[in-house]
Amino acid sequence: MSGNLLELTGVAKAYPVPGSGRKGASLLAVDGVDLAIPQGRVFGLVGESGSGKTTVARCVLGLTPLTHGSIVFDGTDLATVDARTRRSLRREIQIVFQQPLAALDPRMTVDNLIAEPLTTHRLARGAALRERVGKLLGDVGLSSVHLKRYPHELSGGQAQRVVIARALATGPRLVVLDEPTSALDIVVQAQILNLLVELRDEHGLTYLLISHDLSVVRHLSDRIGVMYLGRIVEEGPAGALLESPRHPYTRALLASTRGRGSTSLDEPAPITGEMPSTWDVPSGCRFHTRCALREELGRPEVCQTTEPPRTTVGPRHVAACHFAQDARTQQAPPPDPAREG
Repeated sequence: MSGNLLELTGVAKAYPVPGSGRKGASLLAVDGVDLAIPQGRVFGLVGESGSGKTTVARCVLGLTPLTHGSIVFDGTDLATVDARTRRSLRREIQIVFQQPLAALDPRMTVDNLIAEPLTTHRLARGAALRERVGKLLGDVGLSSVHLKRYPHELSGGQAQRVVIARALATGPRLVVLDEPTSALDIVVQAQILNLLVELRDEHGLTYLLISHDLSVVRHLSDRIGVMYLGRIVEEGPAGALLESPRHPYTRALLASTRGRGSTSLDEPAPITGEMPSTWDVPSGCRFHTRCALREELGRPEVCQTTEPPRTTVGPRHVAACHFAQDARTQQAPPPDPAREG
Protein backbone atom coordinates (compact mmCIF):
# COMPACT_ATOMS: atom_id res chain seq x y z
CA MET A 1 0.00 0.00 0.00
CA SER A 2 1.22 3.51 -0.82
CA GLY A 3 -0.32 5.17 2.23
CA ASN A 4 -2.37 7.49 0.00
CA LEU A 5 -6.14 7.50 0.27
CA LEU A 6 -6.54 8.82 -3.29
CA GLU A 7 -4.19 8.45 -6.26
CA LEU A 8 -4.70 9.75 -9.80
CA THR A 9 -2.33 8.45 -12.48
CA GLY A 10 -2.34 9.76 -16.04
CA VAL A 11 -5.96 10.91 -15.76
CA ALA A 12 -7.31 12.25 -19.05
CA LYS A 13 -10.79 13.22 -20.16
CA ALA A 14 -11.74 14.00 -23.75
CA TYR A 15 -15.24 15.13 -24.76
CA PRO A 16 -16.46 14.32 -28.28
CA VAL A 17 -17.64 17.38 -30.20
CA PRO A 18 -20.24 16.41 -32.82
CA GLY A 19 -20.96 18.84 -35.62
CA SER A 20 -17.56 20.49 -35.36
CA GLY A 21 -16.59 19.71 -38.93
CA ARG A 22 -13.68 17.58 -37.76
CA LYS A 23 -14.06 13.82 -38.00
CA GLY A 24 -13.70 12.23 -34.57
CA ALA A 25 -13.06 15.65 -33.03
CA SER A 26 -12.74 15.80 -29.26
CA LEU A 27 -11.91 18.38 -26.66
CA LEU A 28 -9.24 17.28 -24.19
CA ALA A 29 -10.29 18.92 -20.92
CA VAL A 30 -7.81 17.01 -18.72
CA ASP A 31 -4.54 15.66 -20.06
CA GLY A 32 -2.38 13.35 -17.93
CA VAL A 33 -3.02 14.50 -14.36
CA ASP A 34 -1.14 12.77 -11.53
CA LEU A 35 -1.78 13.54 -7.88
CA ALA A 36 -1.91 11.75 -4.55
CA ILE A 37 -3.57 12.64 -1.24
CA PRO A 38 -2.66 10.86 2.02
CA GLN A 39 -5.40 10.18 4.56
CA GLY A 40 -6.28 13.29 6.58
CA ARG A 41 -4.58 15.73 4.21
CA VAL A 42 -5.84 18.52 1.96
CA PHE A 43 -4.81 18.86 -1.69
CA GLY A 44 -5.65 22.23 -3.25
CA LEU A 45 -6.16 22.38 -7.02
CA VAL A 46 -5.99 25.90 -8.38
CA GLY A 47 -6.00 27.63 -11.77
CA GLU A 48 -7.99 29.84 -14.10
CA SER A 49 -11.46 28.95 -15.30
CA GLY A 50 -11.20 26.34 -18.04
CA SER A 51 -8.00 24.79 -16.70
CA GLY A 52 -9.71 21.45 -15.98
CA LYS A 53 -10.07 21.53 -12.18
CA THR A 54 -13.78 20.70 -12.02
CA THR A 55 -13.41 17.96 -14.62
CA VAL A 56 -10.82 16.30 -12.37
CA ALA A 57 -13.28 16.51 -9.47
CA ARG A 58 -16.10 15.00 -11.55
CA CYS A 59 -13.84 12.12 -12.57
CA VAL A 60 -12.99 11.43 -8.92
CA LEU A 61 -16.68 11.43 -8.01
CA GLY A 62 -17.52 9.06 -10.85
CA LEU A 63 -19.80 11.64 -12.49
CA THR A 64 -17.59 11.71 -15.58
CA PRO A 65 -15.98 8.54 -16.99
CA LEU A 66 -12.26 8.61 -17.69
CA THR A 67 -10.83 8.54 -21.20
CA HIS A 68 -7.44 7.33 -19.96
CA GLY A 69 -5.64 6.78 -16.68
CA SER A 70 -6.68 5.44 -13.30
CA ILE A 71 -8.20 6.70 -10.07
CA VAL A 72 -7.45 4.54 -7.03
CA PHE A 73 -9.31 5.11 -3.76
CA ASP A 74 -7.92 3.26 -0.75
CA GLY A 75 -6.42 0.61 -3.01
CA THR A 76 -9.51 0.19 -5.22
CA ASP A 77 -9.44 1.25 -8.87
CA LEU A 78 -12.69 3.16 -9.31
CA ALA A 79 -12.78 2.43 -13.05
CA THR A 80 -12.99 -1.33 -12.59
CA VAL A 81 -15.39 -1.78 -9.64
CA ASP A 82 -18.79 -3.39 -10.02
CA ALA A 83 -22.06 -1.54 -9.35
CA ARG A 84 -22.42 -2.83 -5.79
CA THR A 85 -18.92 -1.76 -4.80
CA ARG A 86 -19.38 1.62 -6.46
CA ARG A 87 -22.56 2.21 -4.45
CA SER A 88 -20.68 1.43 -1.26
CA LEU A 89 -17.83 3.74 -2.24
CA ARG A 90 -20.28 6.59 -2.82
CA ARG A 91 -20.78 6.65 0.92
CA GLU A 92 -17.05 7.28 1.37
CA ILE A 93 -16.63 9.99 -1.28
CA GLN A 94 -18.86 13.05 -0.99
CA ILE A 95 -18.93 16.61 -2.33
CA VAL A 96 -19.66 20.12 -1.08
CA PHE A 97 -20.97 22.19 -3.97
CA GLN A 98 -20.21 25.76 -4.96
CA GLN A 99 -23.81 27.06 -4.85
CA PRO A 100 -25.45 25.80 -1.65
CA LEU A 101 -29.00 26.89 -2.47
CA ALA A 102 -28.80 25.22 -5.88
CA ALA A 103 -27.64 22.00 -4.18
CA LEU A 104 -30.67 21.80 -1.84
CA ASP A 105 -34.16 20.67 -2.87
CA PRO A 106 -36.38 23.73 -2.19
CA ARG A 107 -39.33 21.46 -1.31
CA MET A 108 -37.54 19.73 1.57
CA THR A 109 -36.95 20.94 5.11
CA VAL A 110 -33.49 20.87 6.68
CA ASP A 111 -34.13 17.71 8.71
CA ASN A 112 -35.25 15.81 5.61
CA LEU A 113 -32.36 17.16 3.55
CA ILE A 114 -29.82 15.85 6.05
CA ALA A 115 -31.72 12.60 6.60
CA GLU A 116 -31.96 11.79 2.88
CA PRO A 117 -28.46 10.30 2.40
CA LEU A 118 -28.87 8.31 5.63
CA THR A 119 -32.12 6.74 4.46
CA THR A 120 -30.86 6.26 0.89
CA HIS A 121 -27.92 4.21 2.14
CA ARG A 122 -30.02 2.57 4.89
CA LEU A 123 -27.72 3.80 7.64
CA ALA A 124 -30.36 4.86 10.17
CA ARG A 125 -34.09 5.08 10.77
CA GLY A 126 -36.57 6.07 13.46
CA ALA A 127 -35.11 7.50 16.65
CA ALA A 128 -31.56 6.73 15.54
CA LEU A 129 -32.13 8.73 12.36
CA ARG A 130 -33.46 11.74 14.27
CA GLU A 131 -30.56 11.57 16.71
CA ARG A 132 -28.03 11.38 13.88
CA VAL A 133 -29.59 14.36 12.08
CA GLY A 134 -29.47 16.40 15.28
CA LYS A 135 -25.82 15.48 15.83
CA LEU A 136 -24.87 16.47 12.26
CA LEU A 137 -26.71 19.75 12.61
CA GLY A 138 -24.77 20.52 15.77
CA ASP A 139 -21.48 19.51 14.15
CA VAL A 140 -21.89 22.24 11.53
CA GLY A 141 -22.92 24.92 14.01
CA LEU A 142 -26.69 24.93 13.56
CA SER A 143 -29.40 24.16 16.12
CA SER A 144 -32.78 22.48 16.33
CA VAL A 145 -34.54 25.74 15.38
CA HIS A 146 -33.32 25.17 11.82
CA LEU A 147 -34.76 21.66 11.46
CA LYS A 148 -38.07 22.62 9.90
CA ARG A 149 -36.82 25.47 7.77
CA TYR A 150 -36.78 25.36 3.98
CA PRO A 151 -33.67 26.37 2.01
CA HIS A 152 -35.12 29.79 1.07
CA GLU A 153 -35.43 30.55 4.79
CA LEU A 154 -31.68 30.10 5.33
CA SER A 155 -28.84 32.54 4.84
CA GLY A 156 -26.05 31.59 2.42
CA GLY A 157 -23.80 30.50 5.26
CA GLN A 158 -26.54 28.43 6.90
CA ALA A 159 -27.37 26.76 3.58
CA GLN A 160 -23.71 25.83 3.06
CA ARG A 161 -23.60 24.35 6.58
CA VAL A 162 -26.58 22.16 5.66
CA VAL A 163 -24.77 21.07 2.48
CA ILE A 164 -21.73 20.17 4.59
CA ALA A 165 -23.91 18.23 7.05
CA ARG A 166 -25.41 16.25 4.15
CA ALA A 167 -21.93 15.49 2.86
CA LEU A 168 -20.86 14.20 6.28
CA ALA A 169 -24.02 12.14 6.86
CA THR A 170 -22.68 8.91 5.36
CA GLY A 171 -19.37 9.09 7.22
CA PRO A 172 -17.15 9.78 4.19
CA ARG A 173 -13.38 9.59 4.20
CA LEU A 174 -12.86 11.86 1.18
CA VAL A 175 -14.76 15.10 0.57
CA VAL A 176 -14.43 17.09 -2.65
CA LEU A 177 -14.79 20.80 -1.94
CA ASP A 178 -15.83 22.50 -5.18
CA GLU A 179 -15.42 26.25 -4.62
CA PRO A 180 -17.00 25.86 -1.16
CA THR A 181 -16.94 29.58 -0.25
CA SER A 182 -17.15 31.43 -3.57
CA ALA A 183 -20.87 32.21 -3.20
CA LEU A 184 -20.47 33.62 0.33
CA ASP A 185 -19.48 37.03 1.65
CA ILE A 186 -16.03 37.39 3.18
CA VAL A 187 -17.09 37.13 6.84
CA VAL A 188 -19.09 33.96 6.23
CA GLN A 189 -16.23 32.57 4.12
CA ALA A 190 -13.93 32.71 7.15
CA GLN A 191 -16.53 30.96 9.30
CA ILE A 192 -17.01 28.15 6.78
CA LEU A 193 -13.25 27.71 6.32
CA ASN A 194 -12.73 27.42 10.06
CA LEU A 195 -15.60 24.93 10.22
CA LEU A 196 -14.01 22.81 7.48
CA VAL A 197 -10.72 22.76 9.39
CA GLU A 198 -12.50 21.71 12.60
CA LEU A 199 -14.42 18.95 10.82
CA ARG A 200 -11.27 17.65 9.15
CA ASP A 201 -9.53 17.39 12.51
CA GLU A 202 -12.55 15.92 14.30
CA HIS A 203 -13.47 13.31 11.68
CA GLY A 204 -10.06 12.66 10.10
CA LEU A 205 -11.37 13.82 6.72
CA THR A 206 -9.37 14.08 3.52
CA TYR A 207 -10.17 16.99 1.20
CA LEU A 208 -9.68 17.61 -2.50
CA LEU A 209 -10.16 21.36 -2.66
CA ILE A 210 -11.05 23.02 -5.98
CA SER A 211 -10.78 26.80 -5.89
CA HIS A 212 -9.99 30.01 -7.75
CA ASP A 213 -9.30 31.76 -4.46
CA LEU A 214 -5.70 31.61 -3.31
CA SER A 215 -6.59 32.71 0.23
CA VAL A 216 -8.89 29.68 0.55
CA VAL A 217 -6.22 27.35 -0.83
CA ARG A 218 -3.61 28.86 1.46
CA HIS A 219 -5.85 28.50 4.51
CA LEU A 220 -6.75 24.84 4.00
CA SER A 221 -4.17 23.04 1.89
CA ASP A 222 -1.19 20.92 2.84
CA ARG A 223 -0.21 20.52 -0.81
CA ILE A 224 -1.13 22.53 -3.92
CA GLY A 225 -1.32 21.69 -7.62
CA VAL A 226 -1.52 24.48 -10.20
CA MET A 227 -3.43 23.57 -13.38
CA TYR A 228 -3.12 25.12 -16.82
CA LEU A 229 -4.84 23.84 -19.96
CA GLY A 230 -5.60 20.42 -18.49
CA ARG A 231 -2.26 19.70 -16.81
CA ILE A 232 -0.66 20.31 -13.45
CA VAL A 233 2.28 22.59 -14.21
CA GLU A 234 3.54 22.95 -10.64
CA GLU A 235 2.95 20.95 -7.48
CA GLY A 236 4.44 21.09 -4.03
CA PRO A 237 3.94 21.68 -0.30
CA ALA A 238 1.67 24.68 0.21
CA GLY A 239 4.24 26.79 2.02
CA ALA A 240 7.06 26.14 -0.45
CA LEU A 241 4.90 26.67 -3.52
CA LEU A 242 3.37 29.92 -2.28
CA GLU A 243 6.61 31.35 -0.91
CA SER A 244 8.87 30.22 -3.76
CA PRO A 245 6.83 29.58 -6.94
CA ARG A 246 8.99 28.14 -9.70
CA HIS A 247 6.67 28.00 -12.69
CA PRO A 248 6.04 31.32 -14.50
CA TYR A 249 2.29 30.67 -14.47
CA THR A 250 2.23 30.17 -10.69
CA ARG A 251 4.29 33.34 -10.24
CA ALA A 252 1.83 35.28 -12.40
CA LEU A 253 -1.16 34.00 -10.44
CA LEU A 254 0.43 35.00 -7.15
CA ALA A 255 1.45 38.39 -8.54
CA SER A 256 -2.16 39.01 -9.57
CA THR A 257 -3.25 38.93 -5.92
CA ARG A 258 -0.95 41.65 -4.61
CA GLY A 259 -2.05 45.21 -4.17
CA ARG A 260 -5.68 44.51 -5.12
CA GLY A 261 -7.14 43.69 -1.73
CA SER A 262 -8.26 40.42 -3.30
CA THR A 263 -6.97 36.93 -3.96
CA SER A 264 -9.35 35.78 -6.66
CA LEU A 265 -8.00 34.25 -9.84
CA ASP A 266 -11.13 35.46 -11.62
CA GLU A 267 -9.69 38.97 -11.55
CA PRO A 268 -7.38 40.07 -14.39
CA ALA A 269 -3.91 38.66 -13.89
CA PRO A 270 -0.61 40.16 -15.11
CA ILE A 271 -0.42 37.61 -17.91
CA THR A 272 -0.47 38.69 -21.52
CA GLY A 273 -3.23 37.39 -23.77
CA GLU A 274 -6.01 34.91 -23.16
CA MET A 275 -5.75 31.25 -22.28
CA PRO A 276 -5.64 29.29 -25.57
CA SER A 277 -8.55 27.06 -26.46
CA THR A 278 -8.28 23.36 -25.69
CA TRP A 279 -9.09 22.94 -29.37
CA ASP A 280 -5.71 24.41 -30.21
CA VAL A 281 -3.23 23.69 -27.41
CA PRO A 282 0.16 25.31 -28.15
CA SER A 283 3.06 23.04 -29.06
CA GLY A 284 5.92 22.51 -26.62
CA CYS A 285 5.19 24.21 -23.32
CA ARG A 286 1.50 25.04 -23.42
CA PHE A 287 2.14 28.27 -21.46
CA HIS A 288 4.82 29.63 -23.79
CA THR A 289 2.42 31.96 -25.64
CA ARG A 290 1.82 33.95 -22.42
CA CYS A 291 5.08 33.42 -20.54
CA ALA A 292 6.95 36.46 -19.24
CA LEU A 293 10.01 34.38 -18.32
CA ARG A 294 10.33 33.21 -21.93
CA GLU A 295 10.33 36.83 -23.07
CA GLU A 296 12.99 37.72 -20.49
CA LEU A 297 15.19 34.87 -21.72
CA GLY A 298 14.99 35.96 -25.36
CA ARG A 299 12.22 33.58 -26.51
CA PRO A 300 14.22 30.32 -26.50
CA GLU A 301 13.02 27.91 -29.18
CA VAL A 302 12.83 24.92 -26.82
CA CYS A 303 9.76 26.43 -25.16
CA GLN A 304 7.84 26.24 -28.44
CA THR A 305 9.13 22.91 -29.70
CA THR A 306 9.56 20.63 -26.67
CA GLU A 307 7.15 19.76 -23.88
CA PRO A 308 8.90 20.44 -20.56
CA PRO A 309 9.40 17.55 -18.11
CA ARG A 310 8.42 17.76 -14.45
CA THR A 311 11.61 19.08 -12.83
CA THR A 312 12.35 18.72 -9.14
CA VAL A 313 12.92 22.21 -7.74
CA GLY A 314 12.78 21.43 -4.03
CA PRO A 315 11.73 18.76 -1.53
CA ARG A 316 8.56 17.16 -2.99
CA HIS A 317 8.24 20.24 -5.21
CA VAL A 318 8.11 19.93 -9.02
CA ALA A 319 7.50 22.31 -11.90
CA ALA A 320 6.99 21.57 -15.61
CA CYS A 321 9.19 24.32 -17.02
CA HIS A 322 12.43 24.14 -19.03
CA PHE A 323 13.81 27.01 -16.96
CA ALA A 324 12.29 26.23 -13.56
CA GLN A 325 15.72 26.34 -11.94
CA ASP A 326 16.25 29.82 -13.41
CA ALA A 327 12.87 31.21 -12.40
CA ARG A 328 13.23 34.09 -10.01
CA THR A 329 11.23 33.57 -6.86
CA GLN A 330 8.60 36.08 -5.96
CA GLN A 331 7.85 37.57 -2.61
CA ALA A 332 5.04 35.60 -0.97
CA PRO A 333 1.62 37.23 -0.61
CA PRO A 334 0.87 38.69 2.83
CA PRO A 335 -0.14 36.07 5.42
CA ASP A 336 -3.80 35.16 5.70
CA PRO A 337 -5.17 36.64 8.98
CA ALA A 338 -7.77 33.86 9.26
CA ARG A 339 -5.06 31.22 9.09
CA GLU A 340 -2.78 33.07 11.49
CA GLY A 341 -5.65 33.13 13.99
